[in-house]
Amino acid sequence: MKGSVAALTFFFFYACVAEITAQPAGDRDDGTIQSYGDKDWGAADGQKTIGQLFGILRELETKLEDTQREMEVLKSQVQGNKVAFGASINVGRHFGPFNTEITLVYHKVYVNTGSFNPGTGIFTAPVKGVYYFSFSGHNLSTHPMGLRLMKNGEQMVTVYNHPFGNRFETATNGMTLQLEVGDQVYMRLRENTWIVGSSNDHSTFIGHLLFPL
Repeated sequence: MKGSVAALTFFFFYACVAEITAQPAGDRDDGTIQSYGDKDWGAADGQKTIGQLFGILRELETKLEDTQREMEVLKSQVQGNKVAFGASINVGRHFGPFNTEITLVYHKVYVNTGSFNPGTGIFTAPVKGVYYFSFSGHNLSTHPMGLRLMKNGEQMVTVYNHPFGNRFETATNGMTLQLEVGDQVYMRLRENTWIVGSSNDHSTFIGHLLFPL
C-alpha cells in the first residue's frame, strides 16, 4: 500500500508538471519567456504554480495514508468477527476417574478459525469482545461427572452428575463471557470423576465471538 501511495503521488506530480510545460508553441514565443520591464513574469508564475502543486501533492499523500490506516482498521475488524470453533471428544472410552483435575482435550474438530488449540483444548481470544461458550458431557452413572468451564484459571460455570445406578447421562451448560485479547477459556474434568468420549459426539465444547468491543 505504501508503494501505491508513492506511485500515485509521483504520477499526479508528473501529470501536473507535464500539463504546465505542454503549452502551445505560439504562446512560448519561440521557446523564450517574455519579460516585461525588470520582471520575468513567466518564470515567477511557473515557480508559484509548482509550489502550489507540491502543496496539493503533500495534502494528497496525507489523505492516501489516512485511507490506508482506515482500511487496516476495517480489515482487522472483519477478521476479528470470524472467530468460532466446535469440537468433541471423539474417542470410544472413558476419561477418568483421575486423582487430580485435568484439562480436557477435544480430538474431533468440526470448525476452527484458528484460535482453538486442539492439542491442548484451550481457546485463546484473538480480539476483545463478547463470546458465547457451551459444553456438554456424557457419562455412565456408576461414577460422577464434573465439568468446569474455566477462564484464566477461574471457574465460570459447571455441571455435576452424581452417581446413580448404572445408566448413561448427559449434562450441558453455557455462558456468555467478555474476554480481553489473550484470555484463555477451556474445560476441566473434576478429580475423581469421569466423562465418555464416543463416536456419537455426546461430549462437546463450542465457542464463538458474538461481537467485538
